Amino acid sequence: MTRTVAVVGAGAAGVGVADALRGTDTEVTLFDKGRGISGRAATRRKHGCRYDHGANYIKPGEDAWVDDLLDELGTDGLADIEQPVWTHDAEGTIAEGRDDESHKWTYVQGITQFAKRVRERAAASVHKATRIEHIARDEEGWTLTDTEGESYGPFDVLVLTPPAPQTADLLAATDWADDRLSRLHEAVESVPYRTIRTLVLHYPFELDRPWYALVNPDREHPVGWLSREECKPGHVPAGESLLIAQMSPEWSVEHYDDPTEEAAAEAADLVADLLEDDRLTEPDWVDSQGWRYALPDAGVDATAARCGEDAGLFVAGDWVVGEGRVHLAFENGRTVGSRIAERGG
Repeated sequence: MTRTVAVVGAGAAGVGVADALRGTDTEVTLFDKGRGISGRAATRRKHGCRYDHGANYIKPGEDAWVDDLLDELGTDGLADIEQPVWTHDAEGTIAEGRDDESHKWTYVQGITQFAKRVRERAAASVHKATRIEHIARDEEGWTLTDTEGESYGPFDVLVLTPPAPQTADLLAATDWADDRLSRLHEAVESVPYRTIRTLVLHYPFELDRPWYALVNPDREHPVGWLSREECKPGHVPAGESLLIAQMSPEWSVEHYDDPTEEAAAEAADLVADLLEDDRLTEPDWVDSQGWRYALPDAGVDATAARCGEDAGLFVAGDWVVGEGRVHLAFENGRTVGSRIAERGG
């Protein structure tokens, strides 16, 4: 008998669950509030440019399996960012980063290609632009209801993968009279998160720098991350520059609701000061994206996270691991998917 699995969230963790269940007698359905899939590993197109404004690349580090996985998904359009990542401190002093020869993988068509290729390989169905707001469990399984009042299910298994605060909200809106629900909710709700607002700054000239990106390890500078999208093949036309400025959590919270033009103007001034280039105060076009729940600062209690699994309730994501990396979120999703497969029907 085919099992049915509902996965809320079609980011790296969600497609990881689906990937682990391919080849089993399981039907996986993904639900995502966005118009596309891939979560914070997102790509946009504007004025002839393509840019990754959330997660910037997939960095395997010591996890050699990542390179093998990317090969399996197809190397057509796969690109390695060759320029290094340097650092800057609270005073804006720029320094060479640590010698790190590991790859920084992305795609010519954008980082969203990763989740798209995994979903296609897993043959999972997906409901886009579908925000789940209520969950219920009865003897037939799990039923999901979206903000338009449409219901889905019942499903034998439910996996929640949104950021911990949003997963906590879903758990709070779950109709299931069981002590495990409150235990899980309490654990998930305690995971701390950083807010990040990204400003995208375009210039009609090429910026000559020896680095791909700057990162602020001490988290004391208003610009937490600054990268040059033109370092990615096929993303920015020749002779142009596109900067991705991911602002610090403190700055992002303070300016989260500012109009795009206003926030971009202040961010551009900070970037110009950091790079000592007054031309950067005047981008010719800008874009913005806020991630109220961008990156986890810790992981969930491992034991509490699994307390609902006997009833078919699972959680997955970078916040389960405690580190905001695309490949770690995906790996955790596959780990959860493997546990579902091992449990059988």
